[in-house]
Amino acid sequence: MKKFINDPDDVVREALAGMAAAHPELRVDLDEQIIVRADAPRRGKVGLVSGGGSGHEPLHGGFVGLGMLDAACPGEIFTSPVPDQILAATRAVDGGAGVVHIVKNYTGDVMNFELAAEDAETTVESVLVDDDVAVDGSTWTAGRRGTGATLLVEKIAGALAEEGAPLAAVAAVARDVNERSASFAIALTSGTTPAAGKPGFDLPEDEIEVGVGIHGEPGRAREKLRPARDLAARIVEPILAAKPLEPGSQVIVLVNGLGGTPLLELYVMFNDISRLLADAGVRVVRSLVGNYVTSLDMAGISLTVCRVDDELLRLWDAPVRTPGLRWGA
Repeated sequence: MKKFINDPDDVVREALAGMAAAHPELRVDLDEQIIVRADAPRRGKVGLVSGGGSGHEPLHGGFVGLGMLDAACPGEIFTSPVPDQILAATRAVDGGAGVVHIVKNYTGDVMNFELAAEDAETTVESVLVDDDVAVDGSTWTAGRRGTGATLLVEKIAGALAEEGAPLAAVAAVARDVNERSASFAIALTSGTTPAAGKPGFDLPEDEIEVGVGIHGEPGRAREKLRPARDLAARIVEPILAAKPLEPGSQVIVLVNGLGGTPLLELYVMFNDISRLLADAGVRVVRSLVGNYVTSLDMAGISLTVCRVDDELLRLWDAPVRTPGLRWGA
């Protein structure tokens, strides 16, 4: 294992300290292990809190700021944040209008966010993200996993909250975005956690993991490596099967690297994916290409497709200023 670390036990805390040094516009509490907007809480604004295991950066801490999250609570690598973390983040952003918890569908995340919501002194609406159509259930989660659509939910709900919308409306738009989204991933290699010091699973040089999860969970099958155009079809087909799109549908497309895939290859895949969607009569009206929801150093790609209307597109285009995503501000 070759990594830029000092001690595997200190990776998350030292990364948070680095984030605090790099982004003074954020408040990073190393004791509570939370990242908060510097201007939080804002009186009358619905607060948005999300979190999950570290190793998926920039998700979630990199999406704290204007137009997205008010706070994030990173757990240890691939480990859910504890209820006390989530409660501290909730209190830090409570401006009196309630708080939305955006929760990826993993057993530990769901349980710990529920426990924190029960102890919160404010009204909490929990929104479950379960966009991964590769599986309907596994040893890691009950039902579909939460993956790339988390970014879209946080961006669009965050924009509406920034406008001063009430709690019910912010939670409703977050659930709507999740329902309109579908994701699917393929891995070329496993990621390596610092504590383990070796890849999470073995994958022969000529094979790929189809339908992989963002923690390296197995997907639908192992198949032979093929040209990018064939892999693009392998990703697009299950998404359109799970969430059929009428010709003329408008979509936001996220072509997301899982941490170890060069941007050059992501654009090759976007070229093939966009062509396939155009052939199906689907209009790609906004796109995002890069590493946003990662799995440490895993070489792989995930595709998220979200059907949008004019209002959701307006909220997507609204100003955002975070370490991991920024435009219009």
